[in-house]
Amino acid sequence: MTINFCSTCGSPLEERDVDGTTRKACTSPSCSFVHWGNYSIGVGALVLREEKVLLVRRAQEPGKGYWTNPGGYIEQNEFIHESIRREVKEETGVDAEVRGIVALRDLPRNIHNVYIAFAMDYVDGDPVPDETEVDAAGFYSMQEMETMNVAGFTRWLIDVALRAPGDGLTEDKEPIVSFDGYGLFRV
Repeated sequence: MTINFCSTCGSPLEERDVDGTTRKACTSPSCSFVHWGNYSIGVGALVLREEKVLLVRRAQEPGKGYWTNPGGYIEQNEFIHESIRREVKEETGVDAEVRGIVALRDLPRNIHNVYIAFAMDYVDGDPVPDETEVDAAGFYSMQEMETMNVAGFTRWLIDVALRAPGDGLTEDKEPIVSFDGYGLFRV
């Protein structure tokens, strides 16, 4: 889908050079709206319990029928580490806490997608699928996964999480300078 009208004032947009890149910008002289592009940020969980990984089987496209790690998209006014806790709880009923960020996928396309994978510690709950997005959920060993239809990207993420030398990027809860409203992660 192409954006043709300003989301601020409703005037038509035109293609214009903005900082060396052709972008859609508002034609109204009283408006400074620039359409910077389409982006989405996804989050994924690698929840470990007793050397098993929490997986869900997708009940809808994309990936219907594949086993994947739980995940989804961030909400506009939600920190990424809150998004992934919410997604795990919604899809599986499991409570988990973020340990750190262990992987990142960058997928430029019509809607540029960035996917952030979190290593998470199991806290409580038995996996129960939400029966909307996922129709099965459980903790599985590497041996059990060999006979399952596990998505390739999920296999890669599990390998990254299991081989990570540490916790990856962890939340900086006491930065040396206060940044109210920021979610900060560091090595």
